[in-house]
Amino acid sequence: MILEDKTLHTKDGQSIVFDCHQDGNNQIVILAHGFYNNKDACLLKNITLEFAKYYDVITFDFRGHGKSSGSFSWTSDEPNDLAAVLDYAKEQNYEKIGVIGFSLGAAATLVEASHNKLINSVIAVSAPFDFWQINFHFWEPEMLNDLKLNLGMKGKGKFIRPGNPLAKKIKPIDIVEFISPAPIFFIHGANDWIIKTEHSQKLFEKAKEPKKLLMIDDVGHAEKIFDDKPNEFISECRQWFDKTLAKESKQC
Repeated sequence: MILEDKTLHTKDGQSIVFDCHQDGNNQIVILAHGFYNNKDACLLKNITLEFAKYYDVITFDFRGHGKSSGSFSWTSDEPNDLAAVLDYAKEQNYEKIGVIGFSLGAAATLVEASHNKLINSVIAVSAPFDFWQINFHFWEPEMLNDLKLNLGMKGKGKFIRPGNPLAKKIKPIDIVEFISPAPIFFIHGANDWIIKTEHSQKLFEKAKEPKKLLMIDDVGHAEKIFDDKPNEFISECRQWFDKTLAKESKQC
């Protein structure tokens, strides 16, 4: 069963729109997209369908993206959006909840996971250790590949309502050690031109066990890792969740 365009409300009054793919599993995976993306964008839909083969899946729009309300606060308030989705998943009686965050969605995921014990396992894809240390190497070849992706059919429907980028933010590097005991898997593309690999490396070094770090050659930033190497990306994520989330059928 697929629930589409359902709405949740955050503690600070935003409306968050989500889809839920339900197939009677005990575990659910939540996808937290990156900047300038949304649940209905091509890559997010494809990623959702892949994970829905193995788990129940929720995909949602952060504030300022897609069909959700408000303006994007550059990770200042987005943890509230994920918190609302986590509360919904818990109300559905899932025994285990995994979250995959991409880029700034990964930053919001790490911040929320540092104090929200509903999260049982985290995959952080292209996560920044500090918003103000994002690299933006526009001269690197991978930037043009990202530009082509966003201007092509796979970029159809993407947009953002930006808020104040100067709003106070929690740095993922300052809180990653508090995520324990939830295990964390850091994935980063070796050719990432926006957030260089040192970000995941530093986060990994400061995180507590259990943890894992994977650098994937010849791929770029965030969701584009899936676009370039879908089989490897899904396989690595599945192996991680098979180890960190229960694989039993949900009793209806």
